[in-house]
Amino acid sequence: MTPEAFLHLPSGTVRFWVLVGGQFVGSSIRREILHYRYHATQTDDDPLVTYAANVDELHAAVRRRVAKGSVEPVMLRDFDFRAASPD
Repeated sequence: MTPEAFLHLPSGTVRFWVLVGGQFVGSSIRREILHYRYHATQTDDDPLVTYAANVDELHAAVRRRVAKGSVEPVMLRDFDFRAASPD
């Protein structure tokens, strides 16, 4: 069973786990990255709701990082999404 994602207030990150190669990899993303990537024009967005709505893209980004050699914990950054966007 996958551990539940949560908002870690002191660091301002959503912390979550991704199953990669049969093992859970601890991962995180800053609430600001979630906000500006998915809800830049809103003022009342919830990081956990945004995470849940975009879980497939976020987990795919973690898997790409692990495939390139990143080790736990994987902290997603803006660059992880620019590299994957069609622009």
